[in-house]
Amino acid sequence: MENQLAGTVRPAVAAVPGRVAVIGGGWAGLAAAVEATALGHAVTLYEMAPTLGGRARRLPDAADGLALDNGQHILIGAYSETLRLLKLVGLEEAAVLQRLPLTLIDAQGRGLQLPRGPALPSFLRGVITARGWSARERFALLAAASGWLLRGFRCASALSVAALTARLPVALRRGLIEPLCVAALNTPADQASAQVFLRVLRDALFGGPGASDLLLPRVDLSALWPDAAARWLRERGAVLHTGHRVETLQRESTGWQLTAAGNAAQGFERVLLACSAVEAARLVKPHAPQWSALAEGLRHEPIVTVLLRAPGARLPAPMLALTPGGDMPAQYVFDLGQLRDGAREPAAAGVLAFVISGAAGCVERGLDITARQVKRQASAQLGALLPGPPQLLRVLSEKRATFLCTPGLQRPPATVADGLQAAGDYIDGPYPATLEGAVRAGVAAARAA
Repeated sequence: MENQLAGTVRPAVAAVPGRVAVIGGGWAGLAAAVEATALGHAVTLYEMAPTLGGRARRLPDAADGLALDNGQHILIGAYSETLRLLKLVGLEEAAVLQRLPLTLIDAQGRGLQLPRGPALPSFLRGVITARGWSARERFALLAAASGWLLRGFRCASALSVAALTARLPVALRRGLIEPLCVAALNTPADQASAQVFLRVLRDALFGGPGASDLLLPRVDLSALWPDAAARWLRERGAVLHTGHRVETLQRESTGWQLTAAGNAAQGFERVLLACSAVEAARLVKPHAPQWSALAEGLRHEPIVTVLLRAPGARLPAPMLALTPGGDMPAQYVFDLGQLRDGAREPAAAGVLAFVISGAAGCVERGLDITARQVKRQASAQLGALLPGPPQLLRVLSEKRATFLCTPGLQRPPATVADGLQAAGDYIDGPYPATLEGAVRAGVAAARAA
């Protein structure tokens, strides 16, 4: 699951057209390639996987006729750069995304639901009218949020989310803060950076009308962006190589030379590194060992998605919060039958996607155990919403989904060397690893080139 945030990407400036290589075909790489192409550069993209999309893509095999993604992602209204690029490559928001007010409620309707309107009044009304919270809990949340607002949503860099919110009532921490933190940062609250969490809250909840809206994909993740981006690039002369890993990166007097599997060595004036932190560290180690060490030092956390089929099931909302704890690991569940177009994908009816962020413990215990736990959690927490016992459809694990966003973490900078820029959700910045973070990094790298 996702969360991330507005911010400002500087306007494009006039560029001297040149030959630009983009290494990596995930969301950051495609954003970099689209932006560089729009600026007039001749772009060649290399992706080591057989398909584009990186960690947010359609899987090659369907399940009972249903196109599956490698994990469940959402966007929010503050994803301004992602929305801009979707429009640029010819996609209309309403066709690929379902926009809803921020709703973090459970199957009984308890939790936070923001009405539409200006940010501060909407937040106040949402907290005051939240079901399932006592007056003391509502007041405590409003008092804490007021304090964060007065301090400019800043705190000591060494502070964790657990320490930041330690004075809040236990019910609020367990029912709102901890699930929201692990969903936004994919890092447990006792390990997560409070400063990054506050930046997420500031831009998502107080970033202006519509910034906090949920944007839930109506289509599979490849159809949401990578397919259209690739088509747009090819129509404008960009060269896209999939299944080609860049083996070496050498500095030349006029730029950089790449050697990729299956291709002759090619020279480029500029190179944009949009591959994983591990691949980027390998390629630049001979040229920027300190940058490489920072990239290699990042720790990663998995996300697990358990897909259950419950024929006839329809949740009260496309996305519901769950109560994790003990042997019930999932934080959120998505009703794919409501999200996908039933006429186009009837196989989505009754399919529920249970998301477990911060899932290192689940991977260690084993995915078969996790699947059984989620089935029990579904029956216990969704109850009468399920006409019968749910059946396991698929368990998906993205083992290196995001970096652990810990207090004081030093991340690699965007500039690696002259003519060599890095792009990716792990690059130094104010936000955690998200789709918008990846897109913004790609756009910034292309403009810096």
